Amino acid sequence: MIDEPLPDALNSEIDAILDGADAHADRRLVRRMVRTAILLGEDDADRLDLKIASAALAEMRDAFRLFAPFRGVPKVTVFGSARTRQDDPLYLTARDVAAALASDGWMVVTGAGPGIMQAASEGAGPALSLGVSIRLPFEEKAQGLITDNDQVVAMKYFFTRKLMLIKESLGFICLPGGFGTLDEMFELLTLQQTGKAEPTPIVLLDQPGGTFWQGLRSFIDDHLAPTGVISEGDFDRVVITDSVDAARAEITGFWHNYDSLRWVGGALVLRLRAEPTDAEIEALNEQFASMLSSGRIERTAPRQPEVADDDLLELPRLMLHLDQRQVGNLFRLIGAINALPSAPAR
Repeated sequence: MIDEPLPDALNSEIDAILDGADAHADRRLVRRMVRTAILLGEDDADRLDLKIASAALAEMRDAFRLFAPFRGVPKVTVFGSARTRQDDPLYLTARDVAAALASDGWMVVTGAGPGIMQAASEGAGPALSLGVSIRLPFEEKAQGLITDNDQVVAMKYFFTRKLMLIKESLGFICLPGGFGTLDEMFELLTLQQTGKAEPTPIVLLDQPGGTFWQGLRSFIDDHLAPTGVISEGDFDRVVITDSVDAARAEITGFWHNYDSLRWVGGALVLRLRAEPTDAEIEALNEQFASMLSSGRIERTAPRQPEVADDDLLELPRLMLHLDQRQVGNLFRLIGAINALPSAPAR
């Protein structure tokens, strides 16, 4: 139980420690972490379990501190093989797409290794590169910009590394790679499909004329979708391309009119950059009625919790009651919002 009680005297000691550490921000959450650590000790947990929990929390703190100064800067994570050589066309593609997005003001996040990761860091340049590396005994370390850049954090565990490669980014570009790259790509799709992550653009980028991702699409169309283990159209949220310009347009265009979302009670509030017309809202209701559990898509003012948090109050809003089984299809609604005639000029 997360809120399993502790003796009052111990709670008082925890509060005294937090007071002495001047830890006042989000005090309830900090107290919960301290309580959980104490309860782990009371559980007579295995030493390995304690080492995993301790290291994971320490790694996340290091990563949070790395990303904190750049909270207001949009980020794109680039995944791909560590084995790609510098004379490979894929290396040039990764470098070019990172450079293109950096020129638009985006930071590029990578796994801080060689191959595609190094190419993307080179394209973005040291000021706009962030790295989350993994400590492996056998993998070659990247040279140059990545190792010379202070904006890198090293992780022991893949699960904490993957968290940080995904958590902060507003877009993802996957280039061809092996088990690790495919694992990262399928993790993104799973999070989107299940609604455990907010909708974001995902681009599967190949070298000019490459067919790597087309092979994956064929497998999904021929084997996964027909057997019902995924829904028809689940893979439509991904853009497959061999064009750097198309990849760049997909990442930036996703945020063309759509800004963000927030759940308020049982309602989903979508924040936009431009106010939609009544006719446009009516068209959205006609197109996406099957996604609603009740009611209609309606214009709304900021809701009380948003006002209390001063949460993007200047933006226009749409509100709907989403059928939770349709949460994976939010990307379709966002695409329609971005295509509205009222949307800002590109």
